[in-house]
Amino acid sequence: MKALLFGSIGTLIETSNIQRESFNQAFKEIGLDWHWDQERYKQLLKKSGGTKRIEDFAEKNNTNVDAKKIRERKTAIYNEKLRSRITLPREGVLDVLEYARRNNIKIGLVTSTTIENIDSVFTTLNKKIIREDFDFIGNNSLIKKPKPEPDIYLKALNDLETHPSECIAIEDSVESTLSAHKAKIKCVAFPGLFHIDDNFSLCSKRFKKLDVSIFI
Repeated sequence: MKALLFGSIGTLIETSNIQRESFNQAFKEIGLDWHWDQERYKQLLKKSGGTKRIEDFAEKNNTNVDAKKIRERKTAIYNEKLRSRITLPREGVLDVLEYARRNNIKIGLVTSTTIENIDSVFTTLNKKIIREDFDFIGNNSLIKKPKPEPDIYLKALNDLETHPSECIAIEDSVESTLSAHKAKIKCVAFPGLFHIDDNFSLCSKRFKKLDVSIFI
């Protein structure tokens, strides 16, 4: 194996509830009586993209909103929350990173989120994981089509000068595994909090805690 690809921020840290809380705060600030509880948010996560979730929810509730503006405010709240706390990496992530570095395996963070969100993640990790741990870090400015399209994985393969058969991807949601699959990269599931019950049929393995067996 030549490259290990962490497919999202959520494969490094658990942010699901912080995201949900940030949406609810943004709704409250503009006077919407929406409240996304855990079960509702879990269902909404089946669609990728915060703006799209807001638009679909507004349509179902016959409400006219500026989804992009709400999503921008939610993102600002989310980043404020992350930067104000220290968050530990998910179980096993540090062990897997160490193994990869020790064995000269390239490491990518193949996310298609914003640069601002990525900055907040490294801030909240408080140097437990740093930018320099990665040979590639993606962001939404590098591609035209976000996940579940394969664009960000194809960009990572190109920059890391690796073939799909030489890589393994780690993803925390079913939607994102489609991106790796379309890029013909073997993928393992590391489900996030609200994806534990999902069917990761495209993945070769499923982990509650990452360990070095991922490389076997």
